[in-house]
Amino acid sequence: MILVTGGAGFIGSNFVLEWLQHGDERIVNVDKLTYAGNLQNLSSVKDDPRHIFVRGDIGDTQLISQLLTTYQPRAIINLAAESHVDRSIHGPEDFIQTNILGTFHLLEAARAYWMQLDQGAKGNFRFLHVSTDEVYGSLAPQAPAFTEIHNYQPNSPYSASKASSDHLVRAYHHTYGFPTLTTNCSNNYGPFQFPEKLIPLMICNALAEKNLPVYGDGLQIRDWLYVTDHCTAIRRVLAAGLPGETYNIGGWNEKTNLEIVQTICDLLTEIYPQRQFRQLITYVADRPGHDRRYAIDATKIKRELKWRPAETFATGIRKTIHWYIDNQQWTTDVQTGAYRQWIEKNYKQRTL
Repeated sequence: MILVTGGAGFIGSNFVLEWLQHGDERIVNVDKLTYAGNLQNLSSVKDDPRHIFVRGDIGDTQLISQLLTTYQPRAIINLAAESHVDRSIHGPEDFIQTNILGTFHLLEAARAYWMQLDQGAKGNFRFLHVSTDEVYGSLAPQAPAFTEIHNYQPNSPYSASKASSDHLVRAYHHTYGFPTLTTNCSNNYGPFQFPEKLIPLMICNALAEKNLPVYGDGLQIRDWLYVTDHCTAIRRVLAAGLPGETYNIGGWNEKTNLEIVQTICDLLTEIYPQRQFRQLITYVADRPGHDRRYAIDATKIKRELKWRPAETFATGIRKTIHWYIDNQQWTTDVQTGAYRQWIEKNYKQRTL
């Protein structure tokens, strides 16, 4: 038995589905079901006895303690997080509450549970904390990619809150001997991603013949990781990672935002030859403090744990586009009134 937090979100639901596809070990899935948590993502396993869903907050120590006592998991995978940079700029408090205080309360409940385990179970237990490359800050164009020993230099309320949670996890290992693992991943994309993030927003807008808003000059660089590859990496770190260690997970796919949008347009034009999607590209004012480049050096996880991504960007983006075409009802269902209000709030002042 393992316990996963945030398992109805984008990465979390993909992780749950991938986990159940490759084994019979049960999952207790705790998710608060905020705007980005969606049980539709897990509809294929709603009757699967291996999947136990509990609606709850990682900051609810009593609930988490009760679940740990009841189910006795051998590991916790912490995927619960507020993760959208623009939302953190407009409203940072939710990010402080979930990413910092929520992680603290989860660590406290998990440490108390771990302390009362017998020696065998105690030695086998793991707390795996999933984080982001954004904690490292911004890279110059020719600078080496982020390694696990790169200084933390977060530049947004989101990345600062994740950096804080990473430091808490590290401190719990070094102070209490608590067996933690931390992963810092690059930009994920793939099925079930909420359509506020770059790739699903562009696909959904293009299909609806809406403008494709590109921040600034569009030359910001990110490393792109297909979400299933991220899930296999988490599984590998859980299985073989050393307690106290950090592992960077990247896709080896550095692309500019503009290149991403143009690629999506061109692939959609292959599918719908009568439509010229590049004409929808619209440049808008950049967001405050927008980091120019992230890049992950995933050499450590390749060398020590023998993991590397299975997907190239060319294969992953095609799979992603076809998923959104084939699942337009899912997109319609998640685009609630609250989501539309958010898009209007974020982009209405950005016209140049």
